Amino acid sequence: MLIYLVYHHIHSTARQEGMRVLQQELAKIHLPDFSGSTHTHLGKVKYSFNSMTIRNFQLPSSQISPVANVGLKLSISGAFIEISGQWHVKALHMSTKGGFDLKIEGLSISVGLKFGSDSTGRPTIALSDCSNHISDVKIHVSGKLSWLVDVFRHNVDNALRKAIENQICPLVSNAITSKLEPVLQTLPVTAKIDSVAAIDYSLTGPPPVTSDCVDVQMKGEFFELSHRVPPPFSPPTLTLPADHSLMIYFGVSDYLFNTAGFVYYSAGKLVFNVTDSMIPKEFNIRLNTSSFGVLIPQLSKMYPDMLMKLQISSTSAPSLDIKPGNVTISPKLDIQAYVILPNSSLAPVFLLNLTTTALAKVAVNSGRIVGNLELSRIQMDLKHSDVGPFSVTLLNVAVNYYLSHILLPQVNGYNLGKSNVLLNESFNINEKIDWCPGINVDNTMKNDVFSDPTEILNKGYPLPLLDKVQLTDVVLQPQQDFLLLGANVHYGKAENSTWIDGFEPSM
Repeated sequence: MLIYLVYHHIHSTARQEGMRVLQQELAKIHLPDFSGSTHTHLGKVKYSFNSMTIRNFQLPSSQISPVANVGLKLSISGAFIEISGQWHVKALHMSTKGGFDLKIEGLSISVGLKFGSDSTGRPTIALSDCSNHISDVKIHVSGKLSWLVDVFRHNVDNALRKAIENQICPLVSNAITSKLEPVLQTLPVTAKIDSVAAIDYSLTGPPPVTSDCVDVQMKGEFFELSHRVPPPFSPPTLTLPADHSLMIYFGVSDYLFNTAGFVYYSAGKLVFNVTDSMIPKEFNIRLNTSSFGVLIPQLSKMYPDMLMKLQISSTSAPSLDIKPGNVTISPKLDIQAYVILPNSSLAPVFLLNLTTTALAKVAVNSGRIVGNLELSRIQMDLKHSDVGPFSVTLLNVAVNYYLSHILLPQVNGYNLGKSNVLLNESFNINEKIDWCPGINVDNTMKNDVFSDPTEILNKGYPLPLLDKVQLTDVVLQPQQDFLLLGANVHYGKAENSTWIDGFEPSM
């Protein structure tokens, strides 16, 4: 499960962008020609106003705020419109014309917005109410007999008020439908990770609104593309701390990570092969019967001078444990050792059961959660032997080395200390991610989860963000059963971001 709270600070960013769009839309107000007549001491006077164009339209003051259990309220005040046009008057046997400048002042607009979700789990937004009012209309005319305009000024005032006020709310509604909702629709519902899995980011329902924030709740669940099966566990209940210092807060529960482990385990992808060619030359315990024969004499007697192969597989879906100040993963593994016979067939020689604990460092980089594993503990037991009994303690150095120097470097991709890699300028649902399946992937497996092992924890997985939204001032802190991520929001071109160590108290 994934929750994020959008606090009122972000509304200034949203308001600025919204005002830009709304001002462009309202500038489309059409001012029709109008005419009429009135009776004066001079007799019947006919008038017409035409060729009206908007020279200037400004929305100088606006405010947007959440309304509990309702949605958002947008209030605009002090707006004004400057218009130019032509006038024509006929009175008695006279006919005259000229130009005019008109200024509409004190235009106020009140707009209510209501959030929802559609059948696909995407967010929706709709106009719930709209009203507007014009305080004053000022007109300045030029030309001969311009004083005649004073005779029917009231008529002109009413006609222009009605023409403008009748168009504002329909234009606002159109701006929401054609401009704002398409932006919300860029929030990803499904993020395809690779040929095996994707993440379901669909909303669990319409986002609740409080007096402080908009609460967006997403499913946040990995699923297998070929055959979706509900995970055998439920997401925890998340309560995010009441901290309003940043614009947005994400609560990423361990459920998201653990569904990844469940999916890749169920798909049979958590398998890793280690061969002698993968071991650095400087390490003197080679993966052959000569080296292992020193530790297990019976092995070299039965299979003299032969290469070996280790197949490491997860015996259950690995799970991430998130606690305040600490993130760990403790996969349970089987290590099956084989001897590679001269005809290239494999002879099983022993099977180890391995319980490990790795510390996970978590970071955010360019809108993606990335990580790094550090092995902290290994416990081994002999599950079966085809070469007689032996002490597994003797293998501890070799297995430790293989895990620390072969497996983890491929899983991590690179060191967390590096920050010069820009992974992605904006959200891309087609990029590969992982956090745990990489524990069992090597570059000798041509059909496994990743074609390039360095893309595993290095790439991470994407946070569900709107297009062009970038996170800045990121802080990250492990809480009970979830990662708390806080950030400010920048709308526009992507920028390089800084790695944040998930272990460091940052809030």
